[in-house]
Amino acid sequence: MDRKTVARAIEALKDVTVPVYLLPGNHDPLNAASAYCSSTFIEKKPAHVYIIENTVPIQVGDGFELVGAPWLSKRPNGNPIVDLLNALPPSGSIKRICVGHGIIDIFTPDKEAENVIAVSKLEAGISEGKVHFIALGDRHSLTKVGSGDRIWYSGTPESTDFREDHSGFCQIVNMDGADVTTEEVKIGQWNFIEELMDMNTADDVESLRKKLEDIPNRERSVVKLVLKGTLTLSLHGVLQNHILAAKDVLAGSVINEDDLLVIPKDTDFTDLGFSGFADATVKRLREKIDRGGTEGAVARDAFMLLLRLAKGVA
Repeated sequence: MDRKTVARAIEALKDVTVPVYLLPGNHDPLNAASAYCSSTFIEKKPAHVYIIENTVPIQVGDGFELVGAPWLSKRPNGNPIVDLLNALPPSGSIKRICVGHGIIDIFTPDKEAENVIAVSKLEAGISEGKVHFIALGDRHSLTKVGSGDRIWYSGTPESTDFREDHSGFCQIVNMDGADVTTEEVKIGQWNFIEELMDMNTADDVESLRKKLEDIPNRERSVVKLVLKGTLTLSLHGVLQNHILAAKDVLAGSVINEDDLLVIPKDTDFTDLGFSGFADATVKRLREKIDRGGTEGAVARDAFMLLLRLAKGVA
């Protein structure tokens, strides 16, 4: 992890007003190359930020313990949380929260892989009184595991991809006597939006324009458009203008037009009002577009650029 990323993470952690406990996982195992061992982290780490370095229970309040299973390498033998739960004695009157990292068996077809966690092992640790709540990392979406309310993936505090269905949350865990309840709180400010849209008419193009303009917090939104259908060259030019305008304000965009067919109509060429050299250029481009192939595709792109230049929006 580069120095700037570490420094920015530490700056963000400075604003957190409660103790922070970081668990090394598969992307940041606690080894000699770890970000936690870098001079930047060691020198700048706030006093209220702690690294869970081993499986020794940590007292985090009156009657509460935190016990973690840090990864010490990217490919440990088995999963550290399973070894931890096997070794832990019952907690007695202490409320014990366990934190671990990795994929569980119900979320992967490769259930026998070395680092996969069996849900039965986690539920056994709870039923045997070793731990009262298990917080997992690895899955980016807030996800309940098992039949009760005591095993959760809290997900990532910000969305990071289009396919995450419930990310950008933190989770409050309330432990009152024998009862455990959880509450999700939306904290993420970034959006990843994926849209599959049919583009066949002027109304379809206008609908897309409005949809792009109505996205809240566009400066923190990444949009993926998968467009299909059939448009004339002129309508495709209007579509491109709307997409270019959106790109100016969006944080990022991915546009897939593989299934969008652009077919020129006579009015695409005759209503331009060109004369002289420009008119002759349009005629040559039209001939190449009509012939199709690679040269036709290049000619179509050139014609689209010509249309935008004519309208002063290129």
